Amino acid sequence: MKPEVQGEVVFRDRRDAGDALAARLERYRGSDALVLGLPRGGMVVAAQVARALDAELDVLVSRKLGSPISAELGIGAVTASGARFLNEDVVRELEVSEPYIAAVTKVQQAEAQRREALFRGDRPPLTMAGRTVILVDDGLATGGTMQAAVRAARQQSPARLVVAVPVGSPQACAALRAQADEVICLQEPEYFGAVGSWYEHFEQTEDSEVTELLAEAHRRLREQR
Repeated sequence: MKPEVQGEVVFRDRRDAGDALAARLERYRGSDALVLGLPRGGMVVAAQVARALDAELDVLVSRKLGSPISAELGIGAVTASGARFLNEDVVRELEVSEPYIAAVTKVQQAEAQRREALFRGDRPPLTMAGRTVILVDDGLATGGTMQAAVRAARQQSPARLVVAVPVGSPQACAALRAQADEVICLQEPEYFGAVGSWYEHFEQTEDSEVTELLAEAHRRLREQR
């Protein structure tokens, strides 16, 4: 059964979601905005946004920090730069130790660095300072990985920091509104469930697709100049 929000809102796939999101971001066309996708699925959405806005596209990897009882239960997230978000409520409830947090952070930060290098190839990170930076993912459940991404982007002194997602839980979106300059979330269903439940097609995005999306965006802008 397809999910419905305010009638019959459901995204066909990530590209469809990116087109819908780009329409809400139209005012940033021509503003030297930088679109940053959170891989892997968020990069597909971000690429559509960047293409529609004629904006540069880059990647920001944010890795979930799994709990001691389950790697799927996140206690926070960390980026390649070391910017970290911890869900203090979960940390307290599970009585997660500082040594465990330090160890899992080290492992996931290294993995984030590896993935960013893989995705970019020999291209350097694009400059965020003084620009409008638009952080894009395919959805927000807990919002932990986006929280860490926001902190990482803030370290680079953007002029304006925008979080843009097709769908997100009301709790995650509310938390991010306290951190970003603007949060655009097309749908905030009260009963959220999983991000994939709001898409007709939600296949796994491969590393090779992320790499190609970045390379394609780089070629597109180079040809325009």
